[in-house]
Amino acid sequence: MNQTLLQAAALVIPLILAIVFHEVAHGWTALALGDPTAREQRRLSLNPLRHVDPVGTVILPGALALAGAPIFGWAKPVPVNRWRLRDPKRGMMVVAAAGPVSNLVLAAIGAVLLGLLVRLAGSSESDVLQFAGQNLNNFMMINVFLALFNLLPIPPFDGSHIVEGLLPRGLAEPYARLRPYGFPLLIVLLLVVPYFFPQWGLVGRLVVPPVMWATGHYYALAQFVAGD
Repeated sequence: MNQTLLQAAALVIPLILAIVFHEVAHGWTALALGDPTAREQRRLSLNPLRHVDPVGTVILPGALALAGAPIFGWAKPVPVNRWRLRDPKRGMMVVAAAGPVSNLVLAAIGAVLLGLLVRLAGSSESDVLQFAGQNLNNFMMINVFLALFNLLPIPPFDGSHIVEGLLPRGLAEPYARLRPYGFPLLIVLLLVVPYFFPQWGLVGRLVVPPVMWATGHYYALAQFVAGD
């Protein structure tokens, strides 16, 4: 039982940290580009309680994991008012990109810390060191997955804001009208389609390969720091 709780903690702690920094990165970037909405609503805090959504961050991902389905979820989105940005179109693209970029940076930090832990721990089998290593390993992998998963061009993911900003106005406006249907679309693409057509799984075909490629490079960084 204790081992199960430790394994769960080694997943939940990195997940919450990754999500909180992801959301705060959106808010700080929006503030730098002229929109103080997140600051006004006190959402620039690193306090997880201000960002964690009980259903989207804890219950749904846990249920999907138990069911063996693709795991996804959400936090309380940091409020951004595009019309308060100095350049609404480009500003929204930068704000959207800030979340995934922050996760890739955090993954690099996790890889460096993991390498340092391996270097310093040596052959030690301390339970504390093993728990720290599990957290750092999961922190690295979760951040990579969160970054690339959020770049999918499906509303309300960050990738949809980037694509909308790149499209010409004649295409951007009808694309933006898909936003209210984003959540049902996610359910269909991530759960319904893979259930009936496993070979068409969106996560397995589009997200997992780049995640594995990127993770391999982060592990190489960890090994370099560890001196292997």
